Amino acid sequence: MTFGKGAALKDPSGLFNSSLDGNVRRAIDIHEGDKVDKAVLKDLIRAAVELNLKGKSKPKPRRASSKRADLEPIS
Repeated sequence: MTFGKGAALKDPSGLFNSSLDGNVRRAIDIHEGDKVDKAVLKDLIRAAVELNLKGKSKPKPRRASSKRADLEPIS
């Protein structure tokens, strides 16, 4: 499981166990039989979602344009 901006996330429980040398991403390798603290993983995922949403601005409303209606399809 790779977190694109994982290096910016706090990981006090040490879930990240892969891609630790990079400046941006971090990953968690989960193998069959591994025990994962579901609550800690859920908190980490929520923090990642919040971080990803922070940088996004609301989309600007589209203005109606009469020019678009006049365009002919390209054949």
